Amino acid sequence: MKPDSLNLHALQDKSAEALAEVFGAKQPKSLLDKFSSLGLPSKKSEAYRYFDPEALLDKTYKRLAYVPREIREGEKLEIVNGVVITAPKNLRVYYGADSQVDSEHYDPLYFLGHILSPSVIIIEIDGDREIELLHRYTQSDTLIHYRIVIKNQSNRHATIYESFESEGAQGSLVLYGYDITVAQDSTLRIIKNQTINDDAYAMIASHHVQVEKQASIILKTFDFGNTSAIQLLKVDLGEHAHIDVGHLLYLSGKAKRGSISQIIHKGEHSSSVQEAKNILEGGSRGIFDALIRVEQTAKYTKTQQNSKSILLNEGTYMVAKPQLEIYIDELEASHGATTGQLDKKQLFYLQSRGISQQEAKKMLIIAFAKTLIERVKDTRHQEMIQESFERAFYGKRIDG
Repeated sequence: MKPDSLNLHALQDKSAEALAEVFGAKQPKSLLDKFSSLGLPSKKSEAYRYFDPEALLDKTYKRLAYVPREIREGEKLEIVNGVVITAPKNLRVYYGADSQVDSEHYDPLYFLGHILSPSVIIIEIDGDREIELLHRYTQSDTLIHYRIVIKNQSNRHATIYESFESEGAQGSLVLYGYDITVAQDSTLRIIKNQTINDDAYAMIASHHVQVEKQASIILKTFDFGNTSAIQLLKVDLGEHAHIDVGHLLYLSGKAKRGSISQIIHKGEHSSSVQEAKNILEGGSRGIFDALIRVEQTAKYTKTQQNSKSILLNEGTYMVAKPQLEIYIDELEASHGATTGQLDKKQLFYLQSRGISQQEAKKMLIIAFAKTLIERVKDTRHQEMIQESFERAFYGKRIDG
């Protein structure tokens, strides 16, 4: 079937009925109503006010005909242009209707992603295991859209190492995301390593995570490069549930990139830790727009939130907005943000030991990044992330 084309800007201000004509009458009316009520995002939208998505949305993209293929056995779970190609032995991966849509999500493109992808990739993780997940993009000027549902088992502990590759995908927009349920008394770790350079593709990734009673999720994102992308995350925490989020961002050029998040404490004794480290140079803009909301049902919550940013020249701009929204008194909460230059005393100390100013700056920046990289437990993946960071960072000029 020949792919159709779609200009997302043409969806602006359309009613649910008009959207049904565009996407087909079989779409759930609840999704169409929700997307119609939220509207297509713009730089005036609350969630996207620092990202400016209009340049990505006001463009006509090719649309692929998504035809599921027979999934071959392979070492990695590999998804190419939104279609599963290979999966490891004994990992249940299949396509199905999506029943895990979060009706309270704040992102209109979360709902658009579900409308575009009524058949989702479902991953059921049995037991304790580690999974390598590789996304590959090979189509240019294309809207590549897909959604992934992840389920694990109670009392089990799993890790997903997520990486991205592209070839010939210039001008494409990737619209994907997860709907994750972390089962009671289980742990799920997701480690994302993504470098996007030279407009290889743009990405808007919109996720929802439900963390059940006494479950934990550890989410570490490592985002590098000179091309714009945004991650939007909503997390709901149940009783005694825990989330540990770490973001490392290195940007150059004119990139606008970062994370927008809402972590909602709903259950008693839930806890969250969110830390962002950002390194910016060129004319880039980093984004850490993060809300932690503690509802009345979430007594005895513990939450920490912090952002630290290093700006390497005057042309950079960091949006650091850690926010707390609290409706109870019985909790422990802290948040903060710092943005500045490299420490002059540390630079002076290194130079006094015979190290050039440029090399001293590089040493301090790498040490700043390593504090998050070294929290990845697996040594091999820690080294891969370190290599990705250094490959993105080295060779960039740092002004004296």
